[in-house]
Amino acid sequence: MKKDFKNLIGTLKNSIKTWEYFVNWEKVFDNSSELEIILNKLNYLLGKEDLKAEFRKLFDSNPDIVKAFPVLLAVREKKLEIFELSDGSFEIFDFNSNQISVDNFEKYFVFFEKTGLVNLFKKEGIKNLVDYVIGVEVGLDSNGRKNRGGTMMERIVETHINKLCAQNGCEYLAQANAKTIYDKWGVKVKVDKSSRSFDFAVYNPTNGKFKLIEVNFYNGGGSKLKAVCGEFKELYRELKEQSIDFIWVTDGLGWHTTKRPLEETYNNNEYVFNLQMIEQGVLEELQW
Repeated sequence: MKKDFKNLIGTLKNSIKTWEYFVNWEKVFDNSSELEIILNKLNYLLGKEDLKAEFRKLFDSNPDIVKAFPVLLAVREKKLEIFELSDGSFEIFDFNSNQISVDNFEKYFVFFEKTGLVNLFKKEGIKNLVDYVIGVEVGLDSNGRKNRGGTMMERIVETHINKLCAQNGCEYLAQANAKTIYDKWGVKVKVDKSSRSFDFAVYNPTNGKFKLIEVNFYNGGGSKLKAVCGEFKELYRELKEQSIDFIWVTDGLGWHTTKRPLEETYNNNEYVFNLQMIEQGVLEELQW
């Protein structure tokens, strides 16, 4: 395919969201089910008039109920350090089961009150803590969408790599580093940092051709895009000296904010493609 940067930048995709992008429901329900018994115990407290007395009775026989406090606040950490603004002191609250003691009722109830969790249990509060936590987990899971976007890009490109390998008698590894590559094919790859991992490595045992592939998708701009361009420009040079093809598949409208660095890398590197180019068969034109 003839190089044409205008075509690359003009055919970037707005989105690669699939149905699985929005919520990882399996993870949501797995996380909520881990605390389901504890949450149902806490349901006993909903709407109680003398909440402290009822909480005390429940806590004395079931001190593990406080394990649910972090997730009720939409927090993943099990050990929280609270700064006291009035005197500048710190207090640590540990919600790991082996650190919970019935002797610390007052401490946990202070946490319960001062964080505002007590509001959930008032008459005008919620009706079921299990349902509430499912909602919290959905919210927390939304933080993983950025990672899912990268995973979606890898999945899309992998379908094409899988097809190419079947057609050309090649083998491939996902998330390959220098060690896994050498262990599988005996190919030595010198990389700029020992921790470097490539999204895909493709090897043809018949002719010995070897390719490394990186993929990414950027919805938004920023300094990271410029840094990636510089990094992959240098990586291309280092791998070319080892007679290794380096393919970069990138997409997303974020590149409209960083056209110049992308164009420089596009003109320097032999293989820089977007998804439309992949869909149109640009990989099939390469020597595998």
